[in-house]
Amino acid sequence: MSRLLAALLLSLFATSSFAAQRIVVLAPAAADIIEKLDAAELVVGKTRNVVEFPQAIKVGSHIRPNLEIITRLQPDLLVISSNRFFSKEMAAAVDAQIFHYQPNSLAEILEQTRELAIMLNRQQQAEQLTAELRQKLQQLQPVKMKPRVIYEISEAPLTIAGSSNILADIIETAGGTFVSGGRRKMLRFNPEAVLALQPQLYIWQVGPMNQNPTPPQERGQYRLLKSDFLQVEQLQYSRANSKSFDNVLELNRYFREQESR
Repeated sequence: MSRLLAALLLSLFATSSFAAQRIVVLAPAAADIIEKLDAAELVVGKTRNVVEFPQAIKVGSHIRPNLEIITRLQPDLLVISSNRFFSKEMAAAVDAQIFHYQPNSLAEILEQTRELAIMLNRQQQAEQLTAELRQKLQQLQPVKMKPRVIYEISEAPLTIAGSSNILADIIETAGGTFVSGGRRKMLRFNPEAVLALQPQLYIWQVGPMNQNPTPPQERGQYRLLKSDFLQVEQLQYSRANSKSFDNVLELNRYFREQESR
């Protein structure tokens, strides 16, 4: 959906009587935003990795949503991340509005929060939330020596974040220099390519996509890296929502602490 068409549709929603009453959340990152918009009671279905909304029925994973369960819940709004895992044909089988939540930057989180709020009739809550998130960025302190940062998504196969990933904007906004080998969200890599990038900070996540990884500093060729290593929680860092702004502040403090060593 083009941004012009999306804006037109949202304008129509804003001037119509539509306000979602039964939501199925197929975009896990959006759960945090919906909760903070004070709309948790509207959620009737969610994917199994969403910890919010204990009252909601689980409808499979975001990769393999169960269309039968979703249809039975009779939602009037589906919040999805893309048509890759929930096709247009599947959407057509459910008599509901569709909202795509897939921000790739902090600015897009704010923008899509306001857009989603219109469909939930939570515009006032959205104004307050986005103001609070922008205020957090006012707390950032300058980083004089911007470290070169790489972000590992999974050890096997070795996958790193690309420049279109929300993680790139988090790292850059925090004061680092994000390094990767391409623009996609996730890139298959090899240790030699990591060594060639010469990162000064190697961030590695632990979570569903990287379970029980070997600490990178203990891996053969990585011992040649003149780098610091920082472990983070996947579900805290990889989902683009209000927590992304907390991650910016956390990394900004870390960068400044490293400078002062």
